[in-house]
Amino acid sequence: METINNIELRDESIYPDELVLNKILGQSYKVYTDLLELFQKYEMNYEWHYYHDGKAWLCKVQKKKKTIVWMSAWKGFMQATIYFPLRLLEEVLALEITEALKDKIINTKNVGKSKPCIFEVRSKEMLLDFEKVMEFKIISK
Repeated sequence: METINNIELRDESIYPDELVLNKILGQSYKVYTDLLELFQKYEMNYEWHYYHDGKAWLCKVQKKKKTIVWMSAWKGFMQATIYFPLRLLEEVLALEITEALKDKIINTKNVGKSKPCIFEVRSKEMLLDFEKVMEFKIISK
């Protein structure tokens, strides 16, 4: 799937604090803060780190030592990605999530032996499906 948008936060010297993220995310900044509250509810930690291989700031969200979500900032939205081993794909698709999301997951290119579930977090409605997929990631082995 081609994208016309580009990942933000490319400058290693500019930490993605509230002001920086608010400027990039615009109207979807409030949904980003809802996302952070969701992480708190599940007792997860998140940390922004500059990755030299991708030349961008990414946010890693973990439950204990298990990585649950990777996030990146884009103009107008936060992209949150949850990776699953291919062996769990059928179980992910069996979750009570929208058909549109299931189609998107199926059509997203695999990354090695993993299937990325990519969410463009622009509205609070998106968080319903996101939470179901995130919960499954937390309990999956």
